[in-house]
Amino acid sequence: MTTELQTSRHGATLVLTLHGPANRNALSPQVYAAGVETLSMAEDSPEVSSVVITGSGGHFCSGGDLMRLAHNREHDLPAQAAAIEAFHHWIEALQAFPKPVLAAVEGRAAGGGVSLALACDLLVAAEDARFTMAYSQIGLSPDGGASWQLARRAGHGRALAWLWSGDTQSAQEWAAAGLVHRLAPSGTALNTALAWAEQLNMAPSAVLASIKALVRSADSRPLHDQLQAEQAHFLRNLAAPAAGKAIKDFLQRRKG
Repeated sequence: MTTELQTSRHGATLVLTLHGPANRNALSPQVYAAGVETLSMAEDSPEVSSVVITGSGGHFCSGGDLMRLAHNREHDLPAQAAAIEAFHHWIEALQAFPKPVLAAVEGRAAGGGVSLALACDLLVAAEDARFTMAYSQIGLSPDGGASWQLARRAGHGRALAWLWSGDTQSAQEWAAAGLVHRLAPSGTALNTALAWAEQLNMAPSAVLASIKALVRSADSRPLHDQLQAEQAHFLRNLAAPAAGKAIKDFLQRRKG
């Protein structure tokens, strides 16, 4: 049975749930297409301020469907190329999405599921969650941007050690490497992510979008260019009504 991407709302937060109990929420081209379409609608919706991605059945995502992969290897390599391209389209859509995206990881995240979690802005993991990128153990190299994310955020040495060995890392190891941003008791990752998203939803969406754009571009710009970008975003946000109200409220609280 193919995994479905189910949607629900929690206040101003849109929850995307990978639901495929027969295969631990394995990814599929149908999920990729649904993910891109849902993000496009959420970007235009004033009722959605943030997105949380999670998995059902006590696990986040087992990655790609190995049965489909084996079939495509023998019979339809172009179909596999198209599937990877669709996956990468979703990864790029997540990175470009201007609103906060949080991953809530319970149980196992493996292969492409790890890449999906890393593509989110913030990662909340249960204390007993596990992350596995065993590509090398099945004769493959990573997809979904895992090599890019790990090299930049955890360092080349860790990226090579983890991807070459295919070993499993704990949520605590990932937190120490700066890849998990909040740990939660087992079974509470989604609630923790939703509570965090609710806090973020209180900030003006344009400000969150500016911060995300600035942080995403920081590594590719020299300092002078980044300072100019910061100035442009700052002035644009300062001119917005939300800043006027927030500054006035802050000054009144300080007087009190």
